[in-house]
Amino acid sequence: MPLKIICLATICWMCFGPSVALAEDRPPNFVILFTDDQGYADAGCFGSPDIRTPRLDAMAAEGVKFTSFYAQPICGPSRAALMTGCYPMRVAERGNTKQVHPILHSDEITIAELLKTKGYATACFGKWDLAKHAQQGFYMDLFPTRQGFDSFFGTPTSNDRIVNLYRNEELIEPKTEMATLTRRYTDEAIAFMRKNKERPFFAYIPHTMPHTRLDATPQFKGKSKRGLYGDVIEEIDFNVGRLLDAVKDMGLKDNTYVFFTSDNGPWLIKNKNHADGHLPRDHGGSAGPLRSGKVSTFEGGVRVPCIVWGNRHVPAGQTCDSIATTLDVLPTLAALAGAELPTDRVIDGEDIRHLLHGEFEKANPDKAFFYYLRVHLQAVRQGKWKLHLPRENEPVGAVEFRKNTHIAPADRIGFESPFLVDLDHDPGETTNVADDHPAVVKHLLALADAMRSDLGDYNHVGENMRFFDLQGPRPTTPPVPVRPKHGTK
Repeated sequence: MPLKIICLATICWMCFGPSVALAEDRPPNFVILFTDDQGYADAGCFGSPDIRTPRLDAMAAEGVKFTSFYAQPICGPSRAALMTGCYPMRVAERGNTKQVHPILHSDEITIAELLKTKGYATACFGKWDLAKHAQQGFYMDLFPTRQGFDSFFGTPTSNDRIVNLYRNEELIEPKTEMATLTRRYTDEAIAFMRKNKERPFFAYIPHTMPHTRLDATPQFKGKSKRGLYGDVIEEIDFNVGRLLDAVKDMGLKDNTYVFFTSDNGPWLIKNKNHADGHLPRDHGGSAGPLRSGKVSTFEGGVRVPCIVWGNRHVPAGQTCDSIATTLDVLPTLAALAGAELPTDRVIDGEDIRHLLHGEFEKANPDKAFFYYLRVHLQAVRQGKWKLHLPRENEPVGAVEFRKNTHIAPADRIGFESPFLVDLDHDPGETTNVADDHPAVVKHLLALADAMRSDLGDYNHVGENMRFFDLQGPRPTTPPVPVRPKHGTK
């Protein structure tokens, strides 16, 4: 072979060979779409009869749909669980308090911080809610840009009254036009992915809606059979499609995992009589066959829609009913990226790559999920069995939701004795079968007792609850701030 050809072949290998190898070996990209207060049945592929979600339906047809996927009962705790892989009760907060919405301590480790160790570009687009549950007076040093994200385009917290929009740490639009947020978050996320398509990236998109207040752009407003709430979901669906199309157009589908899920169940306080959302004037969502909604440890409060799509290892058209949770996202992404989990703390989630890849037979048969409301352990699930633990009608440990006006009066109940449910046959949690399965009750009570020792309950601090700001003795009960009575400071 002539020397010139050999040299040319060598140059080509040097120029293109390594890049091809690097492309094959490059860690996968991750996109997490995290809606706010979207109920279990607020998408066609999860049973909605009147909200059109063609792009989510197609996403489920092309990926894996999870039907026993769990978040936390309310916004801030759900975000803390997702970002840290830990129950909110476990994570450390600034000042060693246990707020309704965690003020995530800077020494906690987020998904973004883990992925940064593997060279990921990271960005957050939407609602943060981990630097104080407020549009003003929050802790800037706990903003996404200080918790592992290269950039941030979004808002500090919920849209209860207004939305102040920030780019990184600069307020760019006070009281911004909320109707535009779903589209703008998507625009920014797509631009970020295009900019970083030559390197692994992590895009976290915690949408502001359908948390009320609601609004939609003229393209969608007034178009849904479910009123403004349906308009909002249909606009989210359209923008999910835009994002998936962008991933395909960039040629990244085979190496990108896209997760779609919600932070908790539907907000029923905005529906007539706290009913499951079905009327056009209802401003909250639907949990479908599940009982209750947001701020509840009945299934409707914590079981949420979840779809995983994209990567070449994710099979099409599969449904997984094994227990999976937002707690599992951090260890799973770390494993896929080759990042090391921290060894100096308990991580509650587990690596569920096998479930993403359709290997459902490898599901952990001993996996349990523990239902905390605030600092109160209220139930435990393992397999098809869920045990509600004895509690008062207005449980002390659920403060500030002791008298829980967020849910229907019929669901503001206590249990004098353990209440066992077979979720396969009774997803509405209507019938106590404890007397028929005493061994199951005994086993689940033992799991709850072990969790109390490890993590704690309203009257007990577990050995692995974290406090990073201690200057005195370790608390013996969860340090829940006491709100002053009206008229006092």
